Amino acid sequence: MSDETTEPAGPEEPVAPAKARRARSVTEMLGSIILGFELLVVFLGALVLFGLNVLPAAVALGGGAIVIVLMIVAVATLRSPLGVWLGWAIQLILVAAGFLVPAFFIVGAIFTAMWAYCMIMGARLDRNNQAARAAETGTENP
Repeated sequence: MSDETTEPAGPEEPVAPAKARRARSVTEMLGSIILGFELLVVFLGALVLFGLNVLPAAVALGGGAIVIVLMIVAVATLRSPLGVWLGWAIQLILVAAGFLVPAFFIVGAIFTAMWAYCMIMGARLDRNNQAARAAETGTENP
């Protein structure tokens, strides 16, 4: 064996640094988790409405698709108050679906409770994190 080090044959290409991701707030992360799970429930709920013939097929599946698109928009805009309010509107729609199939009252209540908890606790944690960063950097009024 030789003590020589082996150099690569070609010139080394510079590696571009990875783009830094935007820091997401706790409220945004928790809200996107809840809406992500709820998206699956809305899809299955639209299939239930279609399968039970509660609504015509176009209304049941089209309405479900519209709510799913609204949920995707809400997840994309959760960093602003618009996304949070859109999330609340989606919770209201899910609870209102209980008038069509009573089981949706239960599902809507569960998701609304989880959404409320995540929004309240997420906002509290975001305030605490902001205060901790302000104390760490020496700026008292964040």
